[in-house]
Amino acid sequence: MSKKVVIGMSGGVDSSVAAILLKEQGYDVIGLFMRNWDSTVNNDYLGNPNLNNNICPQEQDYNDALEVCKKIGIPLYRVDFVKEYWDYVFTYFLDELKKGRTPNPDIMCNKYIKFDCFIKEAIKLGADYIATGHYAKMKDGYLCRSKDSNKDQTYFLSQLSAEQLKNVIFPLGDIEKDKVREIAKQYGLITATKKDSTGICFIGERNFKEFLKNYLPNQKGKIVNIDTNEVIGEHIGLMYYTIGQRRGLDIGGNDNRLFVVGKDLYKNILYVALGEDNKYLYSNSCIIDNVNFNCELRPTKCTAKFRYRAKDYPVELQYLENEILVKYDNIKAVTPGQSCVFYLDEKCIGGGIIKEVRKDDTKLWYLL
Repeated sequence: MSKKVVIGMSGGVDSSVAAILLKEQGYDVIGLFMRNWDSTVNNDYLGNPNLNNNICPQEQDYNDALEVCKKIGIPLYRVDFVKEYWDYVFTYFLDELKKGRTPNPDIMCNKYIKFDCFIKEAIKLGADYIATGHYAKMKDGYLCRSKDSNKDQTYFLSQLSAEQLKNVIFPLGDIEKDKVREIAKQYGLITATKKDSTGICFIGERNFKEFLKNYLPNQKGKIVNIDTNEVIGEHIGLMYYTIGQRRGLDIGGNDNRLFVVGKDLYKNILYVALGEDNKYLYSNSCIIDNVNFNCELRPTKCTAKFRYRAKDYPVELQYLENEILVKYDNIKAVTPGQSCVFYLDEKCIGGGIIKEVRKDDTKLWYLL
């Protein structure tokens, strides 16, 4: 009797091809579509000429997933995780922004929704395994990078536990994106040429600033040149800026050479400095909390990513009570709220959330 796999169908090309590969391997495949956001909330997608018949993106994704499942001959179920997503992901996102930090909600979505609520629902459907269209792979019980280094998504899976990764299949782990598109075209799938989703899932094609205004009021404040302490402009709200940002400051003059280097949450000041290699952008250690390891490995030396698509940097780890002090040579734009993810060669072993950024063992005063 074939083993049953429940796969998360997003309506995109990756999950579509992942389902095909599982079926080709002889599994009994069931699709499950997750509705994580109430599409009637702030539905300013209406009237958008880029959307088919003005159907909201989430409903279009469901329709695409349904058509793919019919085409390849697997059932598709639909489940509603709107409340759970709000409680565990969106609320976290807003709370972090209020603190002036730069959160990554997709990491929390994987932790609390796609590999928690989803797994529980899959078990109800009799799943022996669960699967997703993530570019990652499990090898000898370890979470490892995918073959396609440009698409590797282990960074987003860094908060998963060993228990959550048990009985998980990543069918795309040894395939490159071009091959995924090719397979989708061979099967004549509607998702074959569908654009990859980018940005924060619940915002989608909407304007980030306009969307956020519905939940967090704008608090304008001063933009200050940190070298001269001169007020050179006005920001529209600290939550809209991240460390290392250059575009969108709307200062004029040297705008294209000024970089965000810090925030003072209490004085509501955004600090900027001139030049992409200014000293304020660099640090050599940070403290992370919300520490998670997905295996038994606890190295004192490894590599780390401080942002998705960033390169790996050699780091030294000093284990504190509930936190880790991460030491490194000068790295640019390490940002509170982002994830620091640990690697041992191909293995992604876990990580944590950047709580405090330091230079020479001193907290950077202009970083929260």
